[in-house]
Amino acid sequence: MRSKIYSYKKSTVIAAFIAGVSILSASTVKAQLNPFGSQYFQNQYLFNPAMAGINSGLNVNLAYSKQGVSVDGAQNMQAISLDYQAKKVGLGLSVYNENSGLFRTTRAVATYAYHIDLGGNNQKLSFGLSAGFVNQHLESSNVVGTFNDPSISHYNDNNPTYFDGDFGVSYTSNTLTLQAALPDIKTVSNANNTAEREIFFTSASYKFGGSADVNVEPKVVFRQVRGFDKIVDAGANLSFAQNAFSLQGMYHSSNSATFGFGLNKSSYSILAFYTTNTSALNAYNNGDVEVSLRFNFLKSK
Repeated sequence: MRSKIYSYKKSTVIAAFIAGVSILSASTVKAQLNPFGSQYFQNQYLFNPAMAGINSGLNVNLAYSKQGVSVDGAQNMQAISLDYQAKKVGLGLSVYNENSGLFRTTRAVATYAYHIDLGGNNQKLSFGLSAGFVNQHLESSNVVGTFNDPSISHYNDNNPTYFDGDFGVSYTSNTLTLQAALPDIKTVSNANNTAEREIFFTSASYKFGGSADVNVEPKVVFRQVRGFDKIVDAGANLSFAQNAFSLQGMYHSSNSATFGFGLNKSSYSILAFYTTNTSALNAYNNGDVEVSLRFNFLKSK
């Protein structure tokens, strides 16, 4: 009788594990296709290490994103980054964490960027390099059933912590911004890894207006995600009332869209985003909500 109960529990855990992997795969696809909305305008350092320290002072960014449907184990992402401008050098630190059911992925990198002044209109040519680690594992303490099932330890043993990094370049001015980056430069190839990100990123944006009342910055982004079709994001950031308020919208060729509204002050800003689901994943949830905070300290006068 005891062996039958153990066998039943073991079968339940294995079935839950397999189901969890399937859900994680779908959620990870979603994370890859729909990154943080704040990355497009508010915190471009998350996309490109060359943007670390592009603005003066110490910049602290916090972002939290969660699937819109309130279900246990729904995917959520958190990110915190710090970047500091020291004359021509930009220093940064970025930590990203993703929870999806029993699975957790953590990525932490430090960044060095160098900014070369090119003349008037605040023109700069920047280069950035990030280096750090990625860890992905199954949270055995959250398993309901036989938490010491060998399937769990086997998964964790085959997903070790490994070295990771990013490289990026950018040209920026008061109006034009051009970027290109190679994210997720791994030294270890892991077939079991489900935390893949973009393998190539490039973007172009131009700010129109120049007045204190209304400015609009259209932006086009091209992303290549490992294992998926190329993605084009197109949209704009509209700021008005001396940049006190902003409206953002981005359409993604993965058949989703991101909408955001922001309140901006000299020392901080807060943005809220809603991203509709990709057409391939409408059965899982109805979209993501995100809150992003940005603080600026030690800004030169």
